[in-house]
Amino acid sequence: MAKNDFNADHLETLDRDLGRLSTLETATAYVARPMVGPALSLIFIVATGIIAASFFDASSNGMIVIIAAIFGAYMALNIGANDVANNMGPAVGANALTMAGAIAIAAIFESAGALIAGGDVVSTIAKGIIAPSSMQSVDVFIWAMMAALLSAALWVNMATWVGAPVSTTHSVVGGVMGAGIAAAGFGAVDWGTMSKIAASWVISPVLGGIIAAAFLWFIKANIIYRDDKIAAAKRWVPVLVGIMAGAFASYLALKGLKKLIKIDLSTAVLIGLAVGFGFWLIMRPIIARQSVGLENRNKSLKKLFNVPLIVSAALLSFAHGANDVANAVGPLAAIVQASKSGDYASAISIPLWVMVIGAAGISFGLFLFGPKLIRVVGNQITKLNPMRAYCVALSAAITVIVASWLGLPVSSTHIAVGAVFGVGFFREWDTARRMKQAKVVVDQTPVMAKEERSRRKLVRRSHFMSIIAAWVITVPAAAVISAVIFSVINWVTGS
Repeated sequence: MAKNDFNADHLETLDRDLGRLSTLETATAYVARPMVGPALSLIFIVATGIIAASFFDASSNGMIVIIAAIFGAYMALNIGANDVANNMGPAVGANALTMAGAIAIAAIFESAGALIAGGDVVSTIAKGIIAPSSMQSVDVFIWAMMAALLSAALWVNMATWVGAPVSTTHSVVGGVMGAGIAAAGFGAVDWGTMSKIAASWVISPVLGGIIAAAFLWFIKANIIYRDDKIAAAKRWVPVLVGIMAGAFASYLALKGLKKLIKIDLSTAVLIGLAVGFGFWLIMRPIIARQSVGLENRNKSLKKLFNVPLIVSAALLSFAHGANDVANAVGPLAAIVQASKSGDYASAISIPLWVMVIGAAGISFGLFLFGPKLIRVVGNQITKLNPMRAYCVALSAAITVIVASWLGLPVSSTHIAVGAVFGVGFFREWDTARRMKQAKVVVDQTPVMAKEERSRRKLVRRSHFMSIIAAWVITVPAAAVISAVIFSVINWVTGS
């Protein structure tokens, strides 16, 4: 009997120990999960350094390029984590794409855009923010570009951590400006260009918001508010798809295919008109077939916009990869050229291996860290459906074309997020207008009526204010970080 008691006690102790072990494994997995992303990122960064080492020997210049490549990989990861959300967020928020589907499409098309249509010649460093001739030597120029690259990556990383979509191009611009001031004084900065960039902080989101709101008004007035919604959709959805196809054709011809062929604005517009007309003809019978058997309600309309929305998100990713990746890895390309030839005043051509770092880094950053910002843009600013998200994507393409025609520097991030805000604020205005027209009588006290009005605010004010604040301080914040990094490098190297 004593022996049986001993065995029972022993088994009970063993069960408790196994339970503790199981709990420990669960706790370890919970703690380790947040470390997976940083660990894989570190592996990618180290691999990038090894790849760079295969192109350069272990000389002092070779080590500089290897370090710069590591910074470039870090920057690319942050672009994927932050910037790509602007293209995929609306489609995910509208439930047209799952998170996994959005990440897969974005990774493919961002990489394709960077490798096929990216890598065009960067005639001026970071859009002419500083004059390379103002640098005292090649070493000073290299340290300035190194500081700019690292500061931009750090700033975008911080913005992603707090959940604010910011412009990676503006981050690079701020980094170059700060390093340039630290290296050669305020006179090294082209303040005319900087004033245009500052103006784009207002122009980009406002223009994107207005255009997105205008298209949403058109869809509501001509489709959603009609008695026969399906008949109206059969008439106007092909037109909207044609406008989308024409806008993206012009967009890609003008901004995304510089490496393959040089196209001026008028030619790009003609290409867009031809492609748009062709897609209108193609989509008419397709939409007619899709409309058969659909119920006369808004839920049916959403089905007609799903595929065009997915295609537009993919094309936005391609164009983003073709343009913004080159801007982000521009400082790395400048360091490579200056290290190899000592020439830093002429045009800078981005090597293929540098673009591969940018494309691969974006894919990894998107996969590991992108969902956070995708949810912010797609779900947390305002509620999106396929029609509203379609207006955001369409606005992004058209705004870039209009800005190019006006000669204005704009940010794709500011345009896309501004379009989301525009859609949300238009919905607020339209809801209030319709309730007023319907003369809705609310039998409540003034306090309750105020609470009722507050619930009709369809844009989260907290996100609105935090994102605007992040936009405003991006350039100066990146500039300050860059100036500090440059000063530290200068002190360490004794330059």
